[in-house]
Amino acid sequence: MKTMKQLYITILLATFMITLTACSAKVGSDEWCANMKQKPSGDWSSNQATDFAKHCLLR
Repeated sequence: MKTMKQLYITILLATFMITLTACSAKVGSDEWCANMKQKPSGDWSSNQATDFAKHCLLR
């Protein structure tokens, strides 16, 4: 019974994460640049920082 509950929670969390990623803005779009400006730069990945520089600063 406990494993069924864990499976259910895992499926629920996976569905939630897929829903979140489907709604994210395209890298380099105006919306994406605005979202990155709002996000603390310490939370950026190295790929995000590179993309921000390429698409938002060097237009």
